[in-house]
Amino acid sequence: MSLQTPLGRALGLGSAKSGFSHWWGQRLSAAALLILGLWFAASLIGIGGADHATVAAWIAATPHAILLILLVATLLYHSCLGVTVVIEDYMHDARALVLMLVLVRFAHAALAVAGILSIVKLSLGAQA
Repeated sequence: MSLQTPLGRALGLGSAKSGFSHWWGQRLSAAALLILGLWFAASLIGIGGADHATVAAWIAATPHAILLILLVATLLYHSCLGVTVVIEDYMHDARALVLMLVLVRFAHAALAVAGILSIVKLSLGAQA
């Protein structure tokens, strides 16, 4: 028999500090994706049916390149947060959990670098 109150027994059993930043990051990135996604969809409609040279010239415009980089970075950040939650919720083996979380972070980082590098190369006019 313990003389502790239920609150006293519960204190220290889990973190109540880390969830808010993750939740807030998902909400902010979702709002940013809504704005950037609408811009991107409107842009695609505006340049619909254009050839490669026209699209490359469109990307080469500084505002478009910046917004595309923001779109890629925000999209992959939001995706990484979401996939991390799914993995944490459904994987129960501790070693497999850590391995999958590391792989997900590396995969998202690699995709971000590849996407941003592609935008920079196109905006600078480099071929292949």
